[in-house]
Amino acid sequence: MTYRFASLPEQRARMRLRSATCAILVLAATAVAGCEHDVAQPQVAGWSMVDPSQRHPISVSQEPQTMEIHVGAGARGLGPRQRAEVLGFADRARVSDAGNSRLVIQAPGGGNNEIAAMNAVGEIRQILSDMGFSESSIAVEAYHASNNHNAPVRLSYLRYVAEAPTCGYWPTNLANQRDNGNYPNFGCANQRNLAVMVANPADLLGPRTESGRPGERRDAAWDKYVKGESTGAKKSDDEKVKIAK
Repeated sequence: MTYRFASLPEQRARMRLRSATCAILVLAATAVAGCEHDVAQPQVAGWSMVDPSQRHPISVSQEPQTMEIHVGAGARGLGPRQRAEVLGFADRARVSDAGNSRLVIQAPGGGNNEIAAMNAVGEIRQILSDMGFSESSIAVEAYHASNNHNAPVRLSYLRYVAEAPTCGYWPTNLANQRDNGNYPNFGCANQRNLAVMVANPADLLGPRTESGRPGERRDAAWDKYVKGESTGAKKSDDEKVKIAK
């Protein structure tokens, strides 16, 4: 039997052919793996439509709430009725807004009652301060009165309002829906009731900020700890649990 050895050029040609074949196989495997990876990804869009909060979202916006206080040129401040109206407006602002926006006092300038209006603004600020509103939550602005003899002092704030979704969309008969899937109106009633009942719609946008901690009890416990005493609160004999023998 006769063996024929390939020449050097033939060996190089075979090596190049094998290298090209391996490269083609690697590229083909990579392409197939990429296609399979795309198919295996979860369908996020189908899941998001099942959530009622995304299918029937609640729209939260801010609307201005304004009260006008008419002050005459010869007035020296607010009248008893006007003070009561300011107190009621501030109470509504505190309940419905819960400190989300500032109370803005707009004073007229350039009119005949400019001095009387400024006296009224000072009295309004004092009323708000006595009610517990901080200086940072009160803003005073001026506006041009255009020679108005009875330009009002305006008191306003931005109130968060929740707009409920519209329900009642029934495109198909649920008796014929054999897959028992979520229908288009699913969860809309709960979202609408939540938008109507929420006390402060700003809570739907995010959590509230924490208030400052009361330090009285913490200071008392720390003082006992430094002295080596028990930090627990002392209970009287009536407060202690008695076990009958």
